[in-house]
Amino acid sequence: MSTLETENRHTISLYVANKPGVLNRIALVFGRRGYNIDSLVVSESTDPGYSYMNIVATGDGETLVQIIKQLNKLVDVVSAKDYSNEDVIQKELALFKINCPPERRTEVLQIAQTFKAVSEDLTSTTLTLMVTGKSEKIDALKEMLSNFGILELVRTGKVLISRGDHRTSRN
Repeated sequence: MSTLETENRHTISLYVANKPGVLNRIALVFGRRGYNIDSLVVSESTDPGYSYMNIVATGDGETLVQIIKQLNKLVDVVSAKDYSNEDVIQKELALFKINCPPERRTEVLQIAQTFKAVSEDLTSTTLTLMVTGKSEKIDALKEMLSNFGILELVRTGKVLISRGDHRTSRN
């Protein structure tokens, strides 16, 4: 089996102490195991002493098991869990700046409406759209807008939260 066939994207959520250096120590665990971090989002929790960290990383599943074990041993990590196959709410935000002269504006806005994107800025030559949703939705919008010329694209990375009364990344 080739490396490409065994590597997958994994969504990991951590509940960590809100202290300097924590992010660096976590990134080192991934780097030492040859895992690439594709996106990373850190946000405060309801307790100012702790933060949620959501990481999307690419690599094989066996190595991920070892990474999760190592992360859970770090002093500043309360808990780390792979949510790749869990039923959780996952969202991402993206801003697209598109080459959009007036004669193409209607067509671009129709595509934006289909994806429930919001117009954030409009000039005589560009249109900036904001969209939220699953990564697949943002990827699909990117493909549709590529024909118009995407001048800039900024994505937040995934944020996630457990459904129901389960606490995300907390034991």
